[in-house]
Amino acid sequence: MESAGDWCLIESDPGVFTQLIKTFGVKGVQVEEMWSMDEGEGIFDNLRPVHGLIFLFKYLQHEEPPLPVVKDNRLEKIYFAKQVINNACATQAVISLLLNCNHPDVDIGPELTKLKEFSMSFDPKMRGLTLSNSQTIRSAHNSMSNQTLFEFDQKMPAKDEDAYHFVGYIPIDGRLYELDGLRDGPIDHGPIAPKQDWLDVVQPIIMKRINVYTEGEIHFNLMALISDRKMIYERQIEELMRQTQMLGMETDETEKEIRRLKMLIEYEDAKMLRYRQEMARRRHNYLPFIITLLKILAEEKKLMPLYEKAKERALKKGQKKLKV
Repeated sequence: MESAGDWCLIESDPGVFTQLIKTFGVKGVQVEEMWSMDEGEGIFDNLRPVHGLIFLFKYLQHEEPPLPVVKDNRLEKIYFAKQVINNACATQAVISLLLNCNHPDVDIGPELTKLKEFSMSFDPKMRGLTLSNSQTIRSAHNSMSNQTLFEFDQKMPAKDEDAYHFVGYIPIDGRLYELDGLRDGPIDHGPIAPKQDWLDVVQPIIMKRINVYTEGEIHFNLMALISDRKMIYERQIEELMRQTQMLGMETDETEKEIRRLKMLIEYEDAKMLRYRQEMARRRHNYLPFIITLLKILAEEKKLMPLYEKAKERALKKGQKKLKV
């Protein structure tokens, strides 16, 4: 794999991924975090349609793929790009899902449309090189990074440092595929029956993967690529209003349902506002404020007493841990 170049690490967060997708120019989709994968809980019921899943896990070197990778002519229809740049796996995972998504809700926009049309005839490595050399995609990716207060030399990474990786799961032409840019091709997890929900197929596969790790390992994250919820709710309101006009009357149930949908729209608006605020905080440079605050505390002779109190609390906390 080539050097990291100027691709930064980005946080595994639904707000970050939703903002990233919007920065690409994609419309009609958002990302939601999944808190459970237990079967029978109906965890996807309020999120449908689900177009794909993004799974973050602790990367184990030399881990063999669960099934043989696809290298046949299916690659002419499946957009699979091999990852050739470090730190790009988050963007690569979500772009792989978007470029394989065929749903009327999803508008991938002009930038990703051009990328797909230009590189679809390439082999996976050339697709990966095309993606990584896109200035627009790289700029969008790097715009999601946290503001760094200090620069550290990354030439000598710690040997024991954990590495994390994103992969995507998506149904394509009646089969479930895993899109992992570190492989040589998509992993085919088998057919999806005509009346079977693809999410019922993928759940045990992800659970099996999680169970490979040691007990107590919690460094996993699962996010769903879904249709824009506000768009879905507005569409449902329009349908209710249309039915009301056809019937010539509005029932109490219809009025109640419209109020509920409007509340859900307000919730989505508030959530998107929160995402934008959180992104602004991530990008903001707090260092000048911190330095000014420390100077003021030092001038008023409050800095050292605060330092001593913090040191004392840290020592007490350490002692409690040792007793336990």
